[in-house]
Amino acid sequence: MTHRYRLHYAPDNASVIIRLALEEMRLPHETVLVDRGTQAHKGAAYLALNPHGRIPVLETPDGAIFETGAILLWLADRHRTDACSLMPAPDHPDRGDALKWLFFLSNTLHAEMRMLFYPQNYTGPDRAHQAALRAGLHLSLAGHLRLLDEAAGAGHPWLNGENPSILDLYLVACLRWIALYPVDMPGWWDSDSAPHLRALCARIEARPAALACAQAEGLGLHPFTAPDYPTPPEGSAL
Repeated sequence: MTHRYRLHYAPDNASVIIRLALEEMRLPHETVLVDRGTQAHKGAAYLALNPHGRIPVLETPDGAIFETGAILLWLADRHRTDACSLMPAPDHPDRGDALKWLFFLSNTLHAEMRMLFYPQNYTGPDRAHQAALRAGLHLSLAGHLRLLDEAAGAGHPWLNGENPSILDLYLVACLRWIALYPVDMPGWWDSDSAPHLRALCARIEARPAALACAQAEGLGLHPFTAPDYPTPPEGSAL
């Protein structure tokens, strides 16, 4: 069977967010392992799909798409149905609010998480500079998470609502990684301070899409409410 979509992924990387969306929308797809152990994401074949060398890439009939937020929005708009709508429609009055928080997740929260997890990519090898960057990011990210918890408790249908949204899928994955990384300081953020985000994690974790992703990538029985380091059947998360 030839699938319409090919997801280039590494276990427990940003690609898991796209896998969650594909599963939620019940879209047939195949996965292609990007072996981080051999730096496959820096190889010529992968760079031809994403010149930035980051994961994920989704191959579609319209060409390859990279950037997690862009892929999510493209899928949500392309496959909108009465039974499955993961984002307010372009003409819906909630569209602007949902978009600004989606881009906040992508451009601010996720971007700062990368800096926290890989400070050497931004400061160079100096450990003092890395420590200073991390200290500042702890404060910044805690502030972002406080605002997100408030938004998640405000009754928006597109964030922690009755039905899942692409913002929900993006956010629970970020919360998972915040609980686990950096590996030398796990648990630096107190999730008990964000009850609405904890409720969101429990809600998404109970869905069949999350179960399918957890099984496929070795994320454990409680990938969002009690995260543990992955034990994937193939490839490496790091």
